[in-house]
Amino acid sequence: MSPATQTRVALLGAPSDAHSSFLRGAALAPPRIRAALHSGSSNWSTELGADLATSAGWSDQGDLELSYPTDPFDRIERTIAGFLDGGTRVLTLGGDHAITYPILRAYGPRFPGLTILHIDAHPDLYHEFDGDRFSHACPFARIMEAGLAHRLVQVGIRTLIPHTRQQAERFGVEIFEMRHIETFHARELGGPLYISLDLDGLDPAFAPGVSHHEPGGLTTRQVLDFLQQVTGPVVGADIVEYNPLRDPLEITAMLAARLAKELIGRMLEP
Repeated sequence: MSPATQTRVALLGAPSDAHSSFLRGAALAPPRIRAALHSGSSNWSTELGADLATSAGWSDQGDLELSYPTDPFDRIERTIAGFLDGGTRVLTLGGDHAITYPILRAYGPRFPGLTILHIDAHPDLYHEFDGDRFSHACPFARIMEAGLAHRLVQVGIRTLIPHTRQQAERFGVEIFEMRHIETFHARELGGPLYISLDLDGLDPAFAPGVSHHEPGGLTTRQVLDFLQQVTGPVVGADIVEYNPLRDPLEITAMLAARLAKELIGRMLEP
């Protein structure tokens, strides 16, 4: 697979759940999200008016082949870096949230002053989890340790413990817990902006197909409003933690597809 030279935005699957806790299944997500994107039950238009069916500015680059027991991080980083060096922004479909660390290893050095908008139920700031420093519970600790982002803004959080609060203070993370969500104003986020969207940031009523159900979360409308209100430019994004094994009616697959379309539309903007 090589970066598309005429493509401004690439859709790329990273089917890895090697660093998941509790349940596996997120590695099955990219094909299911892609199938929902192509479903005849909807169309290719975004709410802001972009018609992805007629736009030549983006392309689907398929899924990375990630073999085990080899860790997928190096392959993910090299592939993303290749796209970025060719002038192409990347929307990555996970996989678990561990993939965001190698993605940001590619993005961070190429976008000085990068801001991350992280939508999630969990802060993913553990120093280690179950003995794994690269767990899906740890990517933002690794990202901030490595200086890969200038600013990390977390929205929808509702699972903080003393350790992750201390980590947030250590790294200067701006956290908008769900109980204080009315204080978050997406319009205040400029670019370059990377958006990391964990589907369990939404309430299970809207996203039942995730491994870690955390009641009391965001609505679909709130997340769409955030994506539309950020001032950008949005230089990259990921959608992670969809678990098709917990989504028999494909409700969450269709949600992920809608969010993917909105993100592609924003990433196509200058």
